[in-house]
Formats: sequence, C-alpha cells, structure tokens
Amino acid sequence: MERREFISLLGGAAASWPLAARAQQPERMRHIGVLMNRAADNPEGQDRLAAFHQGLQELGWNVGRNVRIDTRWSEDNADRSAKYAAELLALTPDVILASGTLAVTALQHINHTLPIVFAAVADPVGASFVDSLAGPGGNATGFMAYEYGFAAKWLELLKEIAPSVTRVGVIRYAANPAGIAAFSAIQNAAQSLGLLVSPINVRDPREIERSVAAFARSPNGGLVVTQTASATLHRDVIIAVAARQKLPAVYGNRYDVTTGGLMSYAPDIVDQFRQTAGYVDRILKGAKPAEMPVQAPTKYQLMINLKTAKALGLTVPDTLLARADELIE
Repeated sequence: MERREFISLLGGAAASWPLAARAQQPERMRHIGVLMNRAADNPEGQDRLAAFHQGLQELGWNVGRNVRIDTRWSEDNADRSAKYAAELLALTPDVILASGTLAVTALQHINHTLPIVFAAVADPVGASFVDSLAGPGGNATGFMAYEYGFAAKWLELLKEIAPSVTRVGVIRYAANPAGIAAFSAIQNAAQSLGLLVSPINVRDPREIERSVAAFARSPNGGLVVTQTASATLHRDVIIAVAARQKLPAVYGNRYDVTTGGLMSYAPDIVDQFRQTAGYVDRILKGAKPAEMPVQAPTKYQLMINLKTAKALGLTVPDTLLARADELIE
C-alpha cells in the first residue's frame, strides 16, 4: 500500500471513531418530579398517574432508560404538600408535574424558576400561578380543572333529575378562591332556573354533618358539590349525609358517583393527565412554560348512579339516560 493511500485510510478511520463512540453513549437521563394530591393507594390518583406515564411512553420516554420519575403523595394536605415539595425540589428535577392547587402553591412558595406543569387546578390566574391563561409568563403552565361558566351545568342537571328541587346548597370551601368563584357562577345561573342557592362551607366532618342537616330541614332541597380539596377529602361523609337526608346531589368529580353519589358532570381529569405528558415533553426539549398557554378541559363526562337514584325515589328521564357516558347499576 502506498504511503498516501495508508494516510487516507487512517484518516477516514479516525473520523469515524467519534461517530461510533457517540452511537455507543447511553441516552441522557432526564428527571421528572411528580407531586400528587391524593394518597398513594387512592384509585383516582393511581389512574391519573398511570395516564401520565402512558402519555410519556407514547412520546418515547421510558423510565429507567431515558427518564427518572420521583413521585410524592400529599393527600390534599397543606403540610404534606409543603414537605414533599421541598423534598422534590431538593432532588433538582428538570420539571415537576403538580396535581391540584395545594401542590402548585407549595412548590411556588419555595421556587419560582423550576418549570412546573400543573393539572386539576381550578383557578390558576386567581391563585397567581400564571399571569393569564394565554400567556402564563412565569415558570408554571398546564391544565385547569374547569371553566366557571360550566358550573351552571350542575344546576341544570340537578333540576332535570329532580324537578321538585327549588333550593340548592352549594358545598364549597370558603377559604378557597376557586370555591368562591364557582359559587358566583352558580348564583348567576340559578336565577334563570328559578332556584335559590346558598353556600354550605366544609372544613371538617362535623361541620358538614351539621350544615347539611340544617339545610335539609326545609323541603325541596338539593346539593351541588364543587371540586375542592375539602370536598374530595370528606367525600364519604358528604355522600353519606346526602343519602341520609334524602338530598339529590350533583358532584364535580366522577369518583363521587362510583362511591355512591347520585350524579356527576365533570371534565375527564385522567385524560388531562395524559395530555400533561405533552407539555412535560416539550419542556424537556427546551420549551418555556411562560410561552405555553394554560388549557381548559375539552372532554366532559356525565355519570349517573341508578341505584342511588332509586334509593332517593327518583326516576331518571330517558333524555338524561341517553346522554350519560356511564351508568352505575
């Protein structure tokens, strides 16, 4: 072999070495923190987290290969939220998925720079998580639980399944801005339906029992149970007292119906968690939360518990049965 040919061959081989070395290098491991607002053994929370994992897999993220996920469960408790927010931030993830208002509040109390994608947050603007829905402007963006105008639908459905209802108690948590805003939307809708609405504040089981029993002393009553952390935490108590007082109730969470509530009309939050994977994926690839608009739900579900309806002496109209996404018998 001539000297010139040997040098050319050696140079070509040397040029190929970096390419081969790069091909053998493992993928860069990215890190996601997750702060869930349910208990670790809660089916609702597990369904939501599984949807998020599924969404990531569909986008090419595989746990142990190119992504690590650390999850904490705060059980809708402010103290636990603060504790686990600090733990996750200490792990320095690339992005955090936060479920619910308490989780985002805890995270932003400590850090205003780490990217946050939230889900199931009722009022991100009112809670000062973002500047506006179209332009978040900070380190957080994501998916809101519902638009307040949708709260009027609860009243319409309650009147449809229980036409005799003229008074509606709205279960909410008075310290939660989202609960106050939802009540205002319900008040506005009540006038056109000829309904009188009044708030029923929830802080603990005893207050719930006492307040709902007092409301039920007058006839033709019904309940709307808004989506708040307190309503979720005391779900079993609310469902039990509504049954005991013979009050038809519409809930803002589908899981309330699977555990005995009469009817729910709510956004598909599980699907929302699947969509959060898309936002997390974009951030891991360089997108900025400040430039990613907050999205409102696009998919809602109507669920009716026929067993509960029968216990309350209600006949569910055929028109309502036809619109239901799921019937529980």
